Amino acid sequence: GKLFGDRGYISKNLFQRLLVDGIQLITKLKSNMKGALMSVSDRLLLRKRAIIETVNDELKNIAQVEHSRHRCFDNFIVNLLGAIAAYCLFPKKPCINVQRTIDTQLTLF
Repeated sequence: GKLFGDRGYISKNLFQRLLVDGIQLITKLKSNMKGALMSVSDRLLLRKRAIIETVNDELKNIAQVEHSRHRCFDNFIVNLLGAIAAYCLFPKKPCINVQRTIDTQLTLF
């Protein structure tokens, strides 16, 4: 899988641990880092990170997902599922339109 994050999350130790688990950490490069190769699709999705941050903000502030005092794991899951169900009922939800064509080109509109 792919994990998109901030520049502050970049560390070789974290990158290696995630890579062992099959997760690719994708971030913008810091100014003092050498340029690394990144696929075009990853670059396009990295530009759309603001929309993902908007969804996270709505889940935390409107659906009240951020509540850290759960006494058991079951209560946490029930709270999370309730918030996601409430999010599904929101009248306007931001979206990322990603379409792959047969020739594996990625288009964003």
